[in-house]
Amino acid sequence: MKKYLLNGLLLIFAMAVLTQCKKNTDEFEVIQIAKAISLQEMRALPVGIKSPVKAKKTGKIYVYNDYLFINEPNKGIHIYNNVNPNAPVNLAFLQIPGNVDLAIRDNILYADSYVDLLAFDISSMNNIKQIKRVNDVFKQFFTTSVLKYVVIYKDTVVRKETYKNISFDASYSSSTGSSSGQGGSMARFTLLSDYLYTVGQSDLSLFDIKTASNPTFVKTINLGWGVETIFPYENKLFIGTNTGMHIFSAADAANPVKLSTYSHIFACDPVVVQGKYAFVTLRTGNFCRQTVNQLEVVDIEDPTKPKQLAVFQMQNPHGLSVINNNLFLCEGPFGIKSFNIENKSAIGNNMLQHLSQIKSYDVIAGPKSLIVTGEDGVYQFNYNNPANLSQMSVIKALTY
Repeated sequence: MKKYLLNGLLLIFAMAVLTQCKKNTDEFEVIQIAKAISLQEMRALPVGIKSPVKAKKTGKIYVYNDYLFINEPNKGIHIYNNVNPNAPVNLAFLQIPGNVDLAIRDNILYADSYVDLLAFDISSMNNIKQIKRVNDVFKQFFTTSVLKYVVIYKDTVVRKETYKNISFDASYSSSTGSSSGQGGSMARFTLLSDYLYTVGQSDLSLFDIKTASNPTFVKTINLGWGVETIFPYENKLFIGTNTGMHIFSAADAANPVKLSTYSHIFACDPVVVQGKYAFVTLRTGNFCRQTVNQLEVVDIEDPTKPKQLAVFQMQNPHGLSVINNNLFLCEGPFGIKSFNIENKSAIGNNMLQHLSQIKSYDVIAGPKSLIVTGEDGVYQFNYNNPANLSQMSVIKALTY
C-alpha cells in the first residue's frame, strides 16, 4: 500500500512542477522535475562550503556586517564581501540542499534544508563549519504525515513531446547586546530577543538561540493557511498572509501572543513597519488570483485594533523597505519606485523616482547601499538621494 501511495505522489509531483530551464536542441529540453526521496537520502546530500560560483537564480537576500548573502532557491547561499558595494567580491558558495531562507546572529548562520534547520559557524568565511542540525521542524515539506519523504528538484533531459502539454505556475514561499543581520520584507526567518522565528505555510516556529551555536526547537503555533512573511519590530511580530496581517506580541519572547489580525481580500502580502504604521503590499500573482495591486498604510498605534489609513494603487507590488521618510517599493516586472512618506495619506502623490527597467522582487535599505533582488540578479544603488538612485553594481544571474 505504501509503495502505491508513494508512486502516486511521485506522479502528482512530477506532473505538477515540470518547468523549463533552458533549451538544448530542437528535440530536447533540460527541465526541473520533482522527485521524492527519503529523509535518510536527503540528509546524505552534500552540505558545506564550495568555491564561488554565479547563481542561476536569485532568491532571498541578507546583509550581515560587510557581507551580502544571496540565496539560490533549493541550492544554497552565495557569499559576497560587500565592503565596497561598487565592486562586491564573490567569496564562496555554501551548498545547502532545499535552502530558501536564512538569518544570522553572532557569526552563526541559520538556514533551512528541506525539513531541517542547520546552523553554521561563519566566524571564518574561508572555513565555514556546520555545527548543528535540528531535524523535522519544517513539516510543510513532508509529502504526507505518514510517509517521511521530501520533494527535491532535479535537472533532467527530456524530449519536448514528453511535457509540451503540461502547464503549471509555481511560487515559493534585532536584538540588544547581539550582532544580527538584516533580511528583506519577503523573509520567512527573523530574529528577536533570544529567539529565531520562522514561518511555514500555516505556522510559526520558535527556536531558542540564547546560545547562538545551539539552536533548540521550542514549539510551533498554528496560524491558519496562507502564511507568507514575517517582520519584527520592537517587541512585536508582524506576519503577512494572503488574507491579512497577524500582529503578535513577543514581550514574552518564548510565548508570542496574538493581538489582532488586519484582514484584506485574498492577495499576496509582505509587510514592513515603522513607528505606528505598517506598510502592506497586495498584488496579483501565481497563487493570489486577484486583480488588486496596491499599497496599504495601516495605523497600528493600538496593535489590538489595526485600522486602514490609506490605499494607493500600484502595478504589481512585491517587497518593500522603509527608512526615515522614504519607502522603496518593488514593482516586479515594472521596476522599483521610491516615495516620500512623510505624509502617510498622500504617498501615492509623492513618488520620487521610478526605475522601470529593473525587475525587482525584494529590497533592503542597508547601511551602505540599497540592495534590490530580482529575476535577473542583485543590484546595489547609492540612495543618499532617494529621488536620484545611482547604480553602484549588479550581480547578474547566469540566466541573464
